[in-house]
Amino acid sequence: MSTIQDPIKPDRSNLAGSRKDRPTGSTHFGDNDFAEETTPEIGDATWGEVGRACCVHDAMGWGKIFIGVCIACFFLYFFLFSLELLGNAAKVLGGCSAGGLMSEDTNPVAALVIGELATALVQSSSTTTSIVVTLVGAEAVGVKTGIYLIMGANIGTSVTNTIVAMGQMGSGDQLERAFAGATVHDLFNLLSVAVLFPLELITGYLFRLTSAMLPDSVSKDDKWNGPIKKIVSPLVSRVLKPNKDVIKEVAVGEVESCGAYYPVYCVDGIEDYKHCVADTKGIEGQGVGLITCDKKVGCPAFFQHGASKQDDATSGGICLFLSLVLLLLCLMGLVNVLQRGLMGMSTRVIYKATKVPGVFAILIGAAITILVQSSSITTSVLTPLVGLGVIQLEQMLPLTLGANIGTTITGLLAALVSGKVEALQVALAHLFFNISGIIIWYPLPFMRKVPLEGARALGRYTRRSRSIPPIYVAIVFFIIPLLLLGLSELFQQRSVDEQGRLEGARALGRWTRRSRSIPAIYIVIVFFVIPLLLLGLSELFQQGSVGYTVLGALLVIFVAFATVRFVWWWKRQEGKEKFLACLDRRQAMSATTKTLPEDMQYLKAKVGQLMEHTGLPEDEEEGVEVEALKPVDEEEPREMSDATEEEPLDMTGTSDSKGE
Repeated sequence: MSTIQDPIKPDRSNLAGSRKDRPTGSTHFGDNDFAEETTPEIGDATWGEVGRACCVHDAMGWGKIFIGVCIACFFLYFFLFSLELLGNAAKVLGGCSAGGLMSEDTNPVAALVIGELATALVQSSSTTTSIVVTLVGAEAVGVKTGIYLIMGANIGTSVTNTIVAMGQMGSGDQLERAFAGATVHDLFNLLSVAVLFPLELITGYLFRLTSAMLPDSVSKDDKWNGPIKKIVSPLVSRVLKPNKDVIKEVAVGEVESCGAYYPVYCVDGIEDYKHCVADTKGIEGQGVGLITCDKKVGCPAFFQHGASKQDDATSGGICLFLSLVLLLLCLMGLVNVLQRGLMGMSTRVIYKATKVPGVFAILIGAAITILVQSSSITTSVLTPLVGLGVIQLEQMLPLTLGANIGTTITGLLAALVSGKVEALQVALAHLFFNISGIIIWYPLPFMRKVPLEGARALGRYTRRSRSIPPIYVAIVFFIIPLLLLGLSELFQQRSVDEQGRLEGARALGRWTRRSRSIPAIYIVIVFFVIPLLLLGLSELFQQGSVGYTVLGALLVIFVAFATVRFVWWWKRQEGKEKFLACLDRRQAMSATTKTLPEDMQYLKAKVGQLMEHTGLPEDEEEGVEVEALKPVDEEEPREMSDATEEEPLDMTGTSDSKGE
């Protein structure tokens, strides 16, 4: 066999070659130009070639394969262990916050964001789904709110594999492919929510569909754990085991906060399941907190009798750090073993072996997720394979869609355990939400290109900056959701906000009574002066000249200072009162001017009556009036005032003396 040239595995001495140096033009793993090959350039291998590459080896080759598989299984086990520990640590750290977020019925936008944030905090859509199903079963939240929470959980579940993609930052090619493989899941979930969320708001499509499918009653069933959970969970439970009941009880409202569980108390100070959990169950002020004990393996290493909430949070933080370190180490080890095993293998053979029809890929993804009971684990294991180039992005998409379908089984099982029809309705809505998203975005090629091309673009961005992945995670999974949550909460404060808006409108309306020019001034300032001022400032900065830029900066500073000074005058220096007093004076002057002709006629009539009563001639009165208007010396008024003080005023006598 050694004399036969293997067309699939070339001579090991040429591993660092190029496809350009081979007569077949095929690319092999380890080539210098491996990343330059595009999908259309990859040739199609035969199943015979795949079979020879897989099964035709000598004794030395089989020995290396066996050792490689054992090492890969070792790293894979602890990779799964670190993912499980990461989820447990996240539940300990963010469990109370997640439970508090989901504790009340809220508006649809807030419910969507809360579902995403809760899943990002606990690093498990399965946990979020189970809690939502429990809340609906306990009638703590409504079915419609539960549906929106589930939609948000679908977005948050993809944060784990995006974090895993960061573990391949050592190679730009691998990071580009891995980040694209991770974000194709994100984009599909985001696009599905973008279409189905408003559709559900308008039509109640999922609510009506699942309502028509519900049975009259649901019988309770036992909880089912997948085989991977049974293999990995015992070891993880010896390190850290979160108390999921705390999250549910905080969410349902049975306790006000997590502080009610502390300090941790075990009967006689003995740290085991019986003394810490079983014997203290239902006793107020006794029992476990965020970290609990396992019935089979006992209390974990980070469990402590008498621990405070801060102690448990510290333990969770340490385990979170350790899990991330172990995750990166196992990821690097697993990637290294796979690279060595695939070194020299033709891409034609690998892609032929991994290329399956989309429907079968969806079924494979669903089956794997049902076994591991976590879509995060499924996509996190597949992401490094995409980074290595073993799985193409076109194959990663249907596998992640299958993972979305498989993760709904967890919700269905939780609904069966609860025995509530409403809980089953939410679980079914989760299933049909994912099925609807697949129907919209996958069957048609031009629709399928939307998440694929978006993921490729995000992958290419990582070549320009390695900071793109953490920035992407922070913005997509935390900043935007928190911003939307804050905005939705602002719109929810209807009584306060509407009262404030009404008072503002009433104040403007009242000011119009004091001056009819207020509407015109308001229109000019709000719709013309301020927009034109902003437009002018923006134009200064767009001229590309240092002088204009400096001028614009000075004007901005001046406008900012003037605004602050005006606010200070308005609030602190009685500016509002002075403004209103000015309006009152102007209103009084306007009213006086308006009634002046009538007042003059009234005064003339009264003067005429007085003249008739006193017999004062009209011409003489005019003379008196003219006399009164003549300028006089300063001493004359003093003499007149003295005379007035000495004797009473006699109009008749005064007129006679004037006549003389």
